[in-house]
Amino acid sequence: MPDQWKPSVTVAAVVQNEGRFLLVEETTTDGIKLNQPAGHLDPGETPASGALREALEESGWALETVGLLGIYLNRYISSRTHEDVTYLRFAFACRILNQVENAQLDEGIIRTLWLTPEEIKATEAQHRSPLVLHCVQDYLAWQRRERPLMPLDHIFTHDSVIVGPTGSQTILK
Repeated sequence: MPDQWKPSVTVAAVVQNEGRFLLVEETTTDGIKLNQPAGHLDPGETPASGALREALEESGWALETVGLLGIYLNRYISSRTHEDVTYLRFAFACRILNQVENAQLDEGIIRTLWLTPEEIKATEAQHRSPLVLHCVQDYLAWQRRERPLMPLDHIFTHDSVIVGPTGSQTILK
């Protein structure tokens, strides 16, 4: 049987405060890039809990999810491995709870930024993926009531994710 195609599942937190969106500046194999707080979904977590974990680890901000902004597919050729990579991104509209004092940010995170939609558009060449701007545009469309958020209960996570297939307890982050 040939290799089975499997996209990498990622989660992202999209949050706006006083007209500015939270982004992180990070070191990647393609240089310094801008992204929403985002990363791979870890074993034992729901997509929503993964997005909140990534936001805290990458930005130091504790957030809560409001709804599912969208599910996105993005494909590119890795500059490091030259492999064809596809990402399946769950992006969540979030709101701020609080900033965590002395939060230790993930390795590779240079700083957090709060940028206006215009500044995000102007820095498009620095984005980690085309999904950064697309998610901001979808968030703004939701605010203008041009598109709805999907309720969080539209993403079902079976107990086998939280409790492993052998019955062993997985820690839900």
